Amino acid sequence: MSLHPSLQSYADAWTHSVEAISELVTPLAEGEWSRATPCPGWSVRDIVSHVIGVDCEMLGDPRPIHTLPRDLYHVQTEAQRYTEVQVDVRRHHTAPEMASELEYTIIRRSRQLRNESRDPETIVRGPRAVEETLEFALRRRAFDIWAHEQDLRWALGKPGNLDSPGAHVTRDMLLAVLSKIVAKDAGAPPNSAVVFDVHGPVEFLRTVRVDAEGRGTIDGAPSLGPAVTLALDWETYVRLSCGRVTPEAVADRVKIEGDQDLASAILHALVITH
Repeated sequence: MSLHPSLQSYADAWTHSVEAISELVTPLAEGEWSRATPCPGWSVRDIVSHVIGVDCEMLGDPRPIHTLPRDLYHVQTEAQRYTEVQVDVRRHHTAPEMASELEYTIIRRSRQLRNESRDPETIVRGPRAVEETLEFALRRRAFDIWAHEQDLRWALGKPGNLDSPGAHVTRDMLLAVLSKIVAKDAGAPPNSAVVFDVHGPVEFLRTVRVDAEGRGTIDGAPSLGPAVTLALDWETYVRLSCGRVTPEAVADRVKIEGDQDLASAILHALVITH
């Protein structure tokens, strides 16, 4: 047996992004590992530590026994505390130590994925010890690692891979929650429609329609009289969705037509991860 066909695209996306991360960071000088990234509170080293830590957990390695400092301003929740342990435990590792541990983790995780024979619906312990299906765990992993590849590219001034396999997994994950964001989180009124026109390396046109009961659905057909139309580029859409920028910071990159208050509520509600 080998990897189930429905899982292969997620494994490929993970491989593409993690190898890109390795290529980005391996040549870095010691000081460059401390460069700040758009991910709140995290340096280049911290993001690589997070990548290593999550994949080690997916490999089944025991978590480090480590007490976090009390002065980490960006750690506010229990979930963030859980995630930060794998990061903080590596904060004093040297550049060569980081690069070699990343390389070793990639080798081990790649071997595990090649030998993965379980059904996609198998329940596994994903990151943060949450039980979920194997398929969802791999899909979320592909999304997470691509988002962090983009964090590193932004920090290092080396843009790229905005249309890679991980980008398409990310698009699908963001679209899967868009109707809830518009209808529930942003409170779009019943019997309204909101159009998203995203252009760039990954592009799509989607309409979220809110019915009389306030339930949202999404489709690819245009709306004749939308309450709001939001037009923006793919990179800005991703950075808003990942909490890397505020709507105010990228106002010049978002074209709004229609109800300005509703548009603002939607843009603020787009954040699904930090």
